[in-house]
Amino acid sequence: MIGLALGGGAGLGWAHIGVIRALQDENIPISAVAGTSIGAIVGAGVALDRLDLVEETARSLSFRTMLRMGEFSFRSGGLIGTNKIEQELRRHFGSVLIEDLPVPYAAVAADMISGDRVILDGGDLVMALRASSAIPGVFPPVQTSRMLLADGGMVDPVPVAVTRSLGAAHVVAIDLQGDYIGRAQRMGLEAKGIGTKMPGPLKMARAALFMTMRTLGRVRMAHEGADVVITPKIGHVDVADFTKADELIALGRQAGQQAIPEILDLLEREPAPAMESAG
Repeated sequence: MIGLALGGGAGLGWAHIGVIRALQDENIPISAVAGTSIGAIVGAGVALDRLDLVEETARSLSFRTMLRMGEFSFRSGGLIGTNKIEQELRRHFGSVLIEDLPVPYAAVAADMISGDRVILDGGDLVMALRASSAIPGVFPPVQTSRMLLADGGMVDPVPVAVTRSLGAAHVVAIDLQGDYIGRAQRMGLEAKGIGTKMPGPLKMARAALFMTMRTLGRVRMAHEGADVVITPKIGHVDVADFTKADELIALGRQAGQQAIPEILDLLEREPAPAMESAG
């Protein structure tokens, strides 16, 4: 059976929907799902069979909608409060407990105190989603008695091992940060541009951050043995732009379709379940 490891990437996360739609088109069963940040949110839609609602919301987002959801504050550990965001998550997922989901599921967060990865595989689903997607400095962390939980992308951008721990025989990883070349080109970093106008310091710093995230994801996926890695060509889309759902879903579906033969080959090589002997 196939488990999904859905990587983080803020607004790029709508590409996950397209990849999953490509798997559904081929009736490929999903036996487990783990996600980081936006991957945790889309993954919750899969685990609770509410991906249609997540997709509907993604396609309807506009810049004006994003502004209405913002609660700007400098006193809560982040620039933007999360009350309205939590209300939206509750509209999608209610007060469901992770352990009650029909598909095994986990979200990944990072503890800002210890620096450790934290696997959220039980308790309130919405609180787990808030923790996993709490970008430091932007959204306040989720407090527990001993931890400050924030965006899991800092420690595990694409949670392959977590997905396997949920019982998945094979893990398909969806890496939103892997198209570094597309992102570098968007910021003016191209070989053909060498010797002309140099990008500014902010663009250089952002490129360095994206390169670090791409490298961390690659190293972890290689070490943890992802069976298939899907990398949609979405580097040209700004990670902070949540309004490009139509384009991202289409590009995700395209990347998923290209990976179908490799995934079907994995399923064909799975051993048949043992038959009980008639006694």
